[in-house]
Amino acid sequence: MEHSETRKTQYVEDDDMKEKNKRINHDRRKRGGLRTMPFILANEICDRFAGTGFHANMITYLTTELNLPLVKASNILTNFGGTSSLTPLIGALIADSFAGRFWTIIVGSLIYELGMVSITTSAVLPQLRPPSCPTQENCTEASGSQLWVLYLCLLLTSIGTGGIRPCVVTFAADQFDMSKAKKEARGWNFFNLYYFCMGLATLTALTVVVYIQDHVGWGWGLGLPTMAMALSIIAFVVGSPLYNKVKPGGSPLVRLAQVIVAATKKRKVVPPRDPSVLYNNRELDEGISYNGRLVHTNQYRWLDRAAIVTEADAKDSDSPNLWRIATVHRVEELKSIIRMLPIWAAGILLVTSHSHQGSFTILQARSMNRHLSKSFEIPPASLAIFSVLTVLIGLVVYERVFVPIARKFTGNPVGITCLQRMGIGFIVNIIATIVAALVELKRKSVAAEHNLLDKPTAIVPISVFWLIPQFVLHGVAEVFMSVGHLEFLYDQSPESMRSSAVALYSLAISVGSYIGTFMVSLVHKYTGKQRNWLPNRNLNRGRLDCYYWLVTGIQVLNLIYYVICAWYYTWKPLEEVKENSSEGDVELATDKTQSKPFNGVNENAEI
Repeated sequence: MEHSETRKTQYVEDDDMKEKNKRINHDRRKRGGLRTMPFILANEICDRFAGTGFHANMITYLTTELNLPLVKASNILTNFGGTSSLTPLIGALIADSFAGRFWTIIVGSLIYELGMVSITTSAVLPQLRPPSCPTQENCTEASGSQLWVLYLCLLLTSIGTGGIRPCVVTFAADQFDMSKAKKEARGWNFFNLYYFCMGLATLTALTVVVYIQDHVGWGWGLGLPTMAMALSIIAFVVGSPLYNKVKPGGSPLVRLAQVIVAATKKRKVVPPRDPSVLYNNRELDEGISYNGRLVHTNQYRWLDRAAIVTEADAKDSDSPNLWRIATVHRVEELKSIIRMLPIWAAGILLVTSHSHQGSFTILQARSMNRHLSKSFEIPPASLAIFSVLTVLIGLVVYERVFVPIARKFTGNPVGITCLQRMGIGFIVNIIATIVAALVELKRKSVAAEHNLLDKPTAIVPISVFWLIPQFVLHGVAEVFMSVGHLEFLYDQSPESMRSSAVALYSLAISVGSYIGTFMVSLVHKYTGKQRNWLPNRNLNRGRLDCYYWLVTGIQVLNLIYYVICAWYYTWKPLEEVKENSSEGDVELATDKTQSKPFNGVNENAEI
């Protein structure tokens, strides 16, 4: 088919559209900003405090209060952790499609609170628990009905998480102008601030709540997070009049499907060499591109067929059939998601590799000397405070020390790209797992020296502080990997799909957790009965160090895969909308400052 069958479509902005854009920008400036942060962050801090206080020590609750075997208890927590990371994808689609982030957060918080009230009630009523078993030998496990009560509570919290987790960080980011120019002018990274506040909440939960659970009781230990969650809902609702509430742009899945269908229908049409003749419609894309439209890229050229204007499309120019023709912006939305997927997938095996390490480390700590004085000993689950403290200190050091030094070498205003940041996190995680394996070897050697290998409840005379290096390393890795991953998903995703894109972060955790459960089950099943790597009761007779070496190998392979994907990644080209303060007009600018990680090749997009 000849190129003459395509037509160049040009959108001319009239005075009404200019006025409309100015009204939108004015309204966005009136609301939002730093004044909304106390309400939003209060909600998220209370939510994180409640979630951490609820889950951090749950392995102890399952093994000591419900008398479940180690592997079964760890798999229950990992499976529901995976479910809690799967539901955010559903919640994000609901928020982006029709409900909006504000109402999705409200409903999710209420469901989560219901789940916490339920499990607190189950911890208080004796009939919902099996008989106590302090020796941890020949214990009576929780009955089927008691376990079903537990499952129902965990399911409610998982559903509630689906409405909270993907929307809070994006809702908070909506209160600021997140264009590149504005981010650089602020001089601080919103995601670092967000993570810092969450770290403070986590630290408080790991110290106060875990101590109450271990020394006062599980009624108060779970009741306190339940009350904190109720306060978070109140704080969030009170700030409602100040919020900048971005309207949902319609189902992102439908838009992606429309592009695929339109490209398939025109699979025999020859794409033009000049991308400027492809279909653009600023008015049509206005509701999904407040901060600027995506511009054409040469990747995945087959999808460009969806934006070719045929004779039939030209006849319906006033009301285009979006199942037959898509704008360049919508085509590039799909391309952006496709480009992100390989980088996103690298996070799955990372989660798989350490999905059970938290549970195993708590059990290690329970067998070690945790005394700070004759009368005070550290609760096993509170050891995670060293990881959280490292994150809090690391974020400040990263922002104030690392970025200025890196900026001198890279010329990048933010020091390094988010992909480079993630790569450093992958490497530090590998080192942390190696350290974990070496510490477990040391712990077992001390147990053997004192003839404690066959005494699962005995305290091995080795300080619990041997575990601190791996917690510190995991904290350093989180400063680089977790924050970088979150920033990558938000920054590189299409504007109208940011809740869904951030939900991909949770989806990676979900898939990784399920794979982790499968891997732990296989290791437990096929490593024998006499020298099982992950025994049910006696960790001293296990070979947890071998499991850590297996995890290290998986992480090394994953790092190689990640470096290859990051090397060939193409940054999202964006047409930024900037308001001229003197004239009030709208200018267009293309972000040309990002560079491809690891090789320094510029990906400049021309308009």
